Amino acid sequence: MTVRFFAMAREVMGTDSAEYAICGGATVKHLSELLFRECPALEKMRLRFAVNSSYAAPNTVLQDGDEVACIPPVGGG
Repeated sequence: MTVRFFAMAREVMGTDSAEYAICGGATVKHLSELLFRECPALEKMRLRFAVNSSYAAPNTVLQDGDEVACIPPVGGG
């Protein structure tokens, strides 16, 4: 599965994407926990996750070949 990082998440991870292997039944919540262990700064960002271009709930089951986007909040002024 490809995980894409945007804005501050990209800066913190040092890359715009990474490949991850998933186990059957893994969810967005499982992936987020993995990412937060790998890079604790991500947890503070209040990320939203999208799977295959649609926002996803934490209990969304991931499939091999999915593309997951990690999207931090956007501010403006």
